Amino acid sequence: MPRLKKTTEHYTKQNKLQLVRGGKPYFDCLIGMIERAKESIQLQTYIFDVDETGRIVADALKAAAQRKVKVYVLVDGYASKKIPRAFIQELTDAGIHFRFFNPLFKSEYFYFGRRLHHKITVVDTRYALAGGVNITNRYNDMPGEPAWLDFALFLEGEAAMELCVHCWKTWKNYPTRKVSTPCEQKQVHFPAGDASEVSVRRNDWVRRRNQISATYINMFRNAKSHITILCAYFLPGRVIRRQLRYATERGVKIKVITAGVSDVKISKYAERYMYGWMLRHGIELYEYQPTVLHGKIAVCDGAWMTIGSYNVNDISAYASIELNMNVRNKPFSENTEKMLLQIAEKDCVQVTSEYYRRSGNLIIRFARWLSYKFFRFMFVLSTFYFKHRP
Repeated sequence: MPRLKKTTEHYTKQNKLQLVRGGKPYFDCLIGMIERAKESIQLQTYIFDVDETGRIVADALKAAAQRKVKVYVLVDGYASKKIPRAFIQELTDAGIHFRFFNPLFKSEYFYFGRRLHHKITVVDTRYALAGGVNITNRYNDMPGEPAWLDFALFLEGEAAMELCVHCWKTWKNYPTRKVSTPCEQKQVHFPAGDASEVSVRRNDWVRRRNQISATYINMFRNAKSHITILCAYFLPGRVIRRQLRYATERGVKIKVITAGVSDVKISKYAERYMYGWMLRHGIELYEYQPTVLHGKIAVCDGAWMTIGSYNVNDISAYASIELNMNVRNKPFSENTEKMLLQIAEKDCVQVTSEYYRRSGNLIIRFARWLSYKFFRFMFVLSTFYFKHRP
């Protein structure tokens, strides 16, 4: 992991928050934001599929553009490469500004860069929705197919302006000249009351940002009693493992809720190889059963929390543009932790040492070891993709 810069964590104080679960609640919230937009919409996501869910979101965006709302849509050029050109033409004909996130270098056959993995929507510089939910049926509640488990943070307040600035700079590919963005030029007055402190945190190796990695390291270093983590792809690298070990040696109780069913099978095999190490160091492990787990939340001492797109693994640390929000609001964090513990109790299987020993024969254990070794090297190549778009 790159050397962590010692920076002061900046918190905005005027923010109203709501934790939004993926599926219908998330997309109801997203469509409602778009329908209420009066001036501008920034939507940036990793996956935008042209399925029923994608069409619903696109129709709402087109309707907003027809109301003269300025709409900007930025999607990852790798994960969303299957978007048909005809669909893009629909959006641009409706007045929507659309583009793919550009890599550092590209040619006719390949490109080198990093993934745009964050998922952010900002409306009128006042409202924002950010987390781990992509725009595709898998994250929505479809007939007979419950949504993958994921979460986002809906907020109204100063942090929305910070997210707007971040989206605008990402859209403009971070211009070198320090000019103010349209978000900063706008006068926005936020109502007082129900204030929560929020810090917007980023990881982007090109911009030398490793703020989310630092958040997790500081969480493990400074925790006093307990940490509860929900993480889709939990495969901590060497630095994080060291801090996890130090925390458990100090008596910090750590619970990790991860996927029982994963969309990336090799990742799940690699994670299960790591279970032995985590169990030896007293970390409680739970595997979510009802569907695929995709969320990313951590709560420390029931006092503060982080939520966003960042997985605790080297892909997020080194190869992706990630965004999390740290929240300092004890009641909000306590309620979030209670929800996570209910998920662990009702929807998970606890992975004990005995359960783990019985869970795999020699061949499966070898496959886990091989997957782990393979995955540890994957992050080196994870910014290099063959170009698929004609």
